[in-house]
This record gives sequence, structure tokens and C-alpha cells, in this order.
Amino acid sequence: MKKKIFTALGLMSGTSMDGVDLSLIETDGYDYYAQISDKYYEFDDKLYRDLIFLRESVRNSTDLEKNSILVNEIEKKFTLFNAEIINKFIINEKVKPKFIGFHGQTIYHNFKDKISKQIGDGNLLSQLTKCIVINKFRQQNLDNGGQGAPLTPIFHYLISRQINKNYKLDYPINIINIGGITNVTTILSAQNIERDVYAYDIAPGNCLIDQWIRKNSKKKFDDKGSLASIGHINELLLDQAKDNFEISSIKESLDINDFDVSFIKGLNLEDGCATLTDFTAYLISEGVKKINQMHNIDIKNYIICGGGRKNKTLIKKIDEYINDKKLMIKNIDELKFHGDFIESQAFAYLAVKRFLSLPISFPNTTRCTKPSLGGEIIKNF
Repeated sequence: MKKKIFTALGLMSGTSMDGVDLSLIETDGYDYYAQISDKYYEFDDKLYRDLIFLRESVRNSTDLEKNSILVNEIEKKFTLFNAEIINKFIINEKVKPKFIGFHGQTIYHNFKDKISKQIGDGNLLSQLTKCIVINKFRQQNLDNGGQGAPLTPIFHYLISRQINKNYKLDYPINIINIGGITNVTTILSAQNIERDVYAYDIAPGNCLIDQWIRKNSKKKFDDKGSLASIGHINELLLDQAKDNFEISSIKESLDINDFDVSFIKGLNLEDGCATLTDFTAYLISEGVKKINQMHNIDIKNYIICGGGRKNKTLIKKIDEYINDKKLMIKNIDELKFHGDFIESQAFAYLAVKRFLSLPISFPNTTRCTKPSLGGEIIKNF
């Protein structure tokens, strides 16, 4: 029986908090998916500053409750921004999506408290866009004993099957997503997602570097790793950080609040950036090595996605730390995917899966006790 094809729109605003990635895809929610259109919409300076301030004001669940009025105010501004860009996109593209996958902006994540707070008012967004909205993707996973993250492995699995078919890239494959946090999807084969797909948060991604850049310059990130490439690594501070910091378990999800840049206080912009980039690369490489040891496999095919893939200095350092000449690291853009929009496409796909009552996370990807649905379906028009 032929499966129905849906048009879905996905929205993703990551830890950089600089704007929203918007993607329109076609999918049956199972095996078929096609990219249609991708757009990036930058926040104005006021909303950008508000979001950064809000996240820095919420370090724990008490802060979340204490700042509830502020949370609600900024959530409304954020939702209105998303509604505006969606309506603009719909008019320009002359297409109306069946569903909107609205991830929202994460301001606090702590799986031990069963809290993953993404601001974004699904009811208001549905009302303003006249579309069915799916949001709150992480809560059922948390309620089922999961980490609430990462949620994109099921989409990585779908991508891997296309890559395997079109480029003959053999399994097993590691897909490394370097966003604010780095997560890895290990795909042993294309046979069974519950049995053959594992996922882990393994390290910081861009979060330390971005935080340092914002605190010490007017820039938002280190474009292509250019600042790190001209800085000098402070080996003493780097070695101390390596000795003092260890991620207790890659089976636990991570939040940017798990890391800070205080250990390089006093360095200049470039040297601090170089030291943080090397430290981040070290932790990512150690996480990858742990995964290979856990599964007793030697994966040679690596695909890099997320904003960190553009940081040439970071990618070079990761390669040096892994130190395997047989390793094949491919940028996902080389495989005809839009590397800036993997997560926004993913949440469009997850929205359709939720509508079809199909699970989006599994014990091997988030440590939940059973396969979990994700998302609340909202129709407010």
C-alpha cells in the first residue's frame, strides 16, 4: 500500500541563538524524504540579546520558576518572530505546509529534573499561521525515563540509507552533529533502527567557543575557525583542563550549562579561542573513541553536520586527535545535503511521525525505557 506524502515545515533555533533555520520537506514519515526549500532568518539585535540574557538567567529549575514572567515575555516575542517568517515564507514559496514542527529555543535542559524547557507558544503559532503545529518534542521521552536528547538520530538513520544507496558509503557510519553540544549517531546497519542505531551526547560543540567570542568581542562566533588559527594554545591551561574535566558518562545528555570558559580567564581573544577549540576537539575525539570501544567496532566512515562543520580549525584538530589515516571524514554538504538545515529538516520529519503516532526516540538513542512518541499536536484556528 502506497504511503501518503505530506508537506511539512521544520523550525530550529540552536544554542548560538542568532536566528531560525526553516526547512520545507516532503515525507511519508517512514522511508521517503525530499528537500524542497531551506531559509535562514536572523534575529534582530534586541531579540538576540533578550534570548542570550534569558538563557544566562536560567541556570537551574529554581531560576526557571523565578523568571517565569520574563520567560513568558520573551517567549511571546520569539513566537511572533517565528510566525512572521513562516507567513512570509508561505507567501513567497506559494505553498502551505500540512504541519509545522516547532522545536522552540532551548533555555534549560536537565534530564535528572525531567525538564527540557524550549520557549515557543504552539497555540499562538498555530493561530497566527493557520497551520497544525507540533511542539514539545522532548517531554514524553523524559517521562519515559529518557534523557530528552538527542532527537535527530532517527532522521540521521533515514539520511544514512540515502547516502548508502547513492554513494555506496558502507556501514557502520558515525554521523557527528556539532551544534552547541556535539552528539553522535552510530549506525551499524540499515536493517533495524531499534537494534542498530545508537546515539550519544559526547562533548561541547560550539558552545564554549561561541561564549568566549561573545564575551570578548562583538562577533557571535569564530567564522571558519579563523581566530583560533592565528591564536596560540596555552598548553598549561589546556593540560590542566584535560586533567580536571571528564564527562562522567556519554549515556547522559548534556547542556551548555555543563561547561564554562573560566579556566582560560586572562587570555586574549585569539589565544583563548585557540585553547578552547583544541579542548573541544580533544573532548569530541575522546567521545568518539569511547563509542567505538563500547560497541567494539572500528568505524572508518564519519559524516560531519551542524554549524561546527564549518570551523576548519576545529575539524582539523579533531582529525589530529583521532589520528587514524584510514579514517574518512566527509562534510555532509559533499553528499548533497544542506548541512545548515539538517536539524530543521529533522523536526519537519518528526512532526509527521508524531501525526502518524510513530515513535521518534528509542532506548538506544536516549535511554528511555520504551520507544517514545514526541510532540504535542496543536490546531488553534
